Amino acid sequence: MSLAPMVIEARQAVQRTASRRSTREWQALDAAHHLHPFSDAAALNAQGARVISHAEGVYLWDSDGNKIFDGMSGLWCVNIGYGRKELAETAARQMNELAYYNTFFKTTHPQVAELSALLAEVAPEGFNHVFYTNSGSEGNDTVIRMVRHYWASLGQPQRKTIIARENGYHGSTIGGASLGGMTYMHEQGDLPIPGIAHIEQPYWYANGGDLSPEEYGLKAARALEAKILELGAENVAAFIGEPIQGAGGIIIPPSTYWPEIQRICDQYGILLVADEVICGFGRTGEWFGSQYFGIRPHLMTIAKGLSSGYLPIGGVLVHDQVAKVLIEAGDFNHGFTYSGHPVAAAVAAENLRILKNERIIERMRDEMAPYVHQLWQDAFADHPLVDDVRCVGYFFALTLVDDKASRKRFDNGDALALRGRDICFANNLIMRAVHDSLIAAPPLVMSRADAENFVALARRCVDQLARELGRLP
Repeated sequence: MSLAPMVIEARQAVQRTASRRSTREWQALDAAHHLHPFSDAAALNAQGARVISHAEGVYLWDSDGNKIFDGMSGLWCVNIGYGRKELAETAARQMNELAYYNTFFKTTHPQVAELSALLAEVAPEGFNHVFYTNSGSEGNDTVIRMVRHYWASLGQPQRKTIIARENGYHGSTIGGASLGGMTYMHEQGDLPIPGIAHIEQPYWYANGGDLSPEEYGLKAARALEAKILELGAENVAAFIGEPIQGAGGIIIPPSTYWPEIQRICDQYGILLVADEVICGFGRTGEWFGSQYFGIRPHLMTIAKGLSSGYLPIGGVLVHDQVAKVLIEAGDFNHGFTYSGHPVAAAVAAENLRILKNERIIERMRDEMAPYVHQLWQDAFADHPLVDDVRCVGYFFALTLVDDKASRKRFDNGDALALRGRDICFANNLIMRAVHDSLIAAPPLVMSRADAENFVALARRCVDQLARELGRLP
C-alpha cells in the first residue's frame, strides 16, 4: 500500500468514534502514523498489523474477536496475567493523589520509598538499594555509567571495559545495544561503542561439538578469563550476562557455566552484573535468575515483571558493596525525569505484593512447572522436526533441525522458524522465532487447562510446519 491511500484511509477513520472503527480502519491509522519497533514498516503496512483489543488472564482478543493464547507474556513481562483490577485501582488511586513528582532535588515520595523497601525484601541478601529507570534498556545504560563511576571513585578510572556475550540482549538504546551481542543491531548506528567486548555465548547445542554439556560449560566460561587477560584485568570493569539468554533464543547454560563465571569474576576482582530484565520476578521459578543458578552479582538490572508490564518501570538493584562506594563518592550525575514515577512505583509495589501474597512464584515452581515441563517434553521428544527441547520455569523452547542424530540444523533455519511463528499466529498462539528456535514464556498464572491448551496448540503448529516440509504425512 502506498503512503497516500494510507493517509486518506487514516483520515476517514479518525472521523469515526473509536467504538465504531473497523479493524481495517485501525490498521490504516496505524500504518499512516505509527512506526513499529523491530519491524519492516513497508511489509507490515501492506499486511496490516493485528489489532489487540483486550485481554484477560493468559489470553488476548483481537479486534476481529479471535481469542489468542499469549505464549510470550506480552514481551516477557505480564507475569501475573492480564486484567488484575487491583493494579488498575492502584493506578487510579495514585493518579488522584499524586500523579507525578520527581525524585531529584532532595525529594522523594511514599510510593518510591515503599517499593524500594519491598524490593530489598525480595532481592538476594545484600541488595538494599535500587536506582530507578523507565525500562531495562535504560537500566543497562545506567549499569555502564554506574560501574565506571564505581571504579573511578576507587581510584581506578582505567577500569572501563565491560565484557558481555555474543547474541546476548541488553536493550536497544545506544549503551544497551552495545552491551548486547546482536550483530544485526550493531550494523545500524556504528555500534558497539568503545569499551565493550564480547565473548561466546554458552550454547552447547550449537557450539559444544563433541564436548559434554558440562565440559562445554567450563570452556565457554573460560572465554571470559581469556578475554580479561587479553584486555588486562586492570582495565576490565565488569562482566554482564542474562542468567538465561531470553531474546537470544532461551539459551540455558550448562550447569558448570555460572559457577565458573563466578570464580573468574571473584579471582580477577571484576563486578558481576546479572541482567534480570527477563529472568526476574519469577520466570525461572525463583524471584531472580541469579538465585536459580546460585550466583552472587554486584548489580542486577530489573524491569518487565517488576510491574508485570502494567506500567513502564525499571531499575538497577545495587549490592551494598557497590552502594557504599557510590554513596560515599558524592553526586552520581545520572537520572531520568520519570525515575521512580509515583504511579509506576505504586503499581509495581502492588504487583510485588500480589506475587508474594498469592505465592504465584512458589506455586508455579512447585505445582505447575513440573506438569507443563512434562507436557512440553512429551509433545516434542519424538518430533521429526525438533531437537534441543528445553524448559526452565516458564521458559520453553525447541530447535528446528534437519537431522537429530548429528545435530545438523537447517541452512534456512531462520526462515523456517519465522514461518513457524506465522503458523502459530494464524492459529491464535503467540510464540516467537529466534534464529532456528521457537520460544515461549507464558504468564506465571496458567491453569492446567491453559497449559494443556498451550502445548496442544504448539504441537499442532509445529506439525503443520513439518507437513509443509514433508516431514509428516
